[in-house]
Amino acid sequence: MRRIETVTVVGMGALGTLYGRTLQKTLGIDKVCFLMDEERLARALRHPVLVNGKEEAFRRIGPKDAAPADLILVAVKGPGLLSAMETMAPAVGPETIIISALNGVTSEELLGSRFGKEHVIPCVAQGMDATFFDYRLRFQKHGQLCLGLFEEEDGPAAAPARVIPAAGQAPAAASMRDKLEAVAELFERTGVPYVIEKDIRHRMYSKWMLNCGLNQACMVFETTYGGVVEEGSLPMAIFYAAMREAMLIANAEGAKITEEDLSDYAALTKSLTPDSMPSMAQDRKNKKASEVDLFAGTVLRLAKKHGIEVPVNAWLRQQVLEIESQYSARDF
Repeated sequence: MRRIETVTVVGMGALGTLYGRTLQKTLGIDKVCFLMDEERLARALRHPVLVNGKEEAFRRIGPKDAAPADLILVAVKGPGLLSAMETMAPAVGPETIIISALNGVTSEELLGSRFGKEHVIPCVAQGMDATFFDYRLRFQKHGQLCLGLFEEEDGPAAAPARVIPAAGQAPAAASMRDKLEAVAELFERTGVPYVIEKDIRHRMYSKWMLNCGLNQACMVFETTYGGVVEEGSLPMAIFYAAMREAMLIANAEGAKITEEDLSDYAALTKSLTPDSMPSMAQDRKNKKASEVDLFAGTVLRLAKKHGIEVPVNAWLRQQVLEIESQYSARDF
């Protein structure tokens, strides 16, 4: 597996800008680009990007200027994934690796269906407190990207992929383990915080459980990380109740989430900058469509499949949809 040298970031919000900036510091602005559709590009080019109050330069391009990348980091919001896949298509080559920083537990499947599952390394982004408003990124905690392979993909490393082929002989295809190791080597080289998970499915469902409580409660109650963990408050009660419903669903799906996992994520939330907020709360301020279908929507769909009652997530979804119904069409 060759070394990753070029990165395309799809989605210039909090996570895309946060990690794209880190990669760019080592690889250089000529090796990292932000790819967006022409409408977003025209809008973005009118605005400088500020990171913690300081203007920084980024290379922003449209699909017509895209070329196959060694790595694509997908960091759009859930509602924008389908259109983003069309935008990023010119950047996907035969050896391109794709990682998704999207919330929820469905983006890897969608990306694999569109581009081939052999391109997609499962990924979970967690622990950051980044906010992004009007092309202004603010953060204190960088968080980390959790990488791994699904059990059915995690075979032995393909040693022939590292062997120089004989003249006229094509190199063996890199295994999924080779590709995972290439991404890890890139992150080591560029300082992107990461961890290799033994059970990435467990991590994905654990983080999804957190977001079912955290993102939705913060949006509905229009509060921050600090507000949702205030002892004795209604937001905190809903935060925990929604997570416990999601935990039931995750276990029914075979992810084996425990109360210890729930407690660990509650502690993580308490460690974040108290006056910062998760993405759905930012969506409410920006009057943008949220990822409620990735959270309560998925809970309700899987609850029906397994015959589980989930009244808290049903209530949260109703509240979010009522909030979004008050936005005007131009807000989207």
